[in-house]
Amino acid sequence: MGYRLSRIYTRTGDDGSTGLGDGSRIGKDSLRMDACGTVDELNSVLGMVLAHDPPEPVASALTRIQHDLFDLGGELSLPAGTGLIGEPDIERLEQAVDAVNQDLPPLKEFILPGGGHAAAACHLARTVCRRAERVVVALSRTSVVHPQAVKYLNRLSDLLFVYARVLARADGAGEVLWDNRHRPR
Repeated sequence: MGYRLSRIYTRTGDDGSTGLGDGSRIGKDSLRMDACGTVDELNSVLGMVLAHDPPEPVASALTRIQHDLFDLGGELSLPAGTGLIGEPDIERLEQAVDAVNQDLPPLKEFILPGGGHAAAACHLARTVCRRAERVVVALSRTSVVHPQAVKYLNRLSDLLFVYARVLARADGAGEVLWDNRHRPR
């Protein structure tokens, strides 16, 4: 396979536009580019989680998810979409949530983001995932977006929540519970 990028800078975006996967150009501030950029940001935050060497099966699942997110970014970069993310991808996330959640104690309080470096990074990934979902939903109101893209991001945020709980325990820091009595009444 040849090199895809012979030059890192092309100067074609100096006018505030960027190229889509089909060769057309749109503004860098468009909703479509916001969606692509937020999915890319999510992928980068997952890289931060992985940099903390999470235990298996979390590490391999997050690596697989990074590949899914690259596919999702490609799908979003095409005005007509491609449907690269499908029901099997969503089902895989649901199975992972169910498998992990069954071993966690039931929640009795809200959890504050934290619980060690890996867990905190996973909470950050969860919030970026929720933002990506909101932007993709907004894009779907004006453009063709396969519904599986939104469903995938919704399930992924659930998985990242339970992974943050697992990572807080694995790190030994434990979960940080919200204390609703912290404010004098």
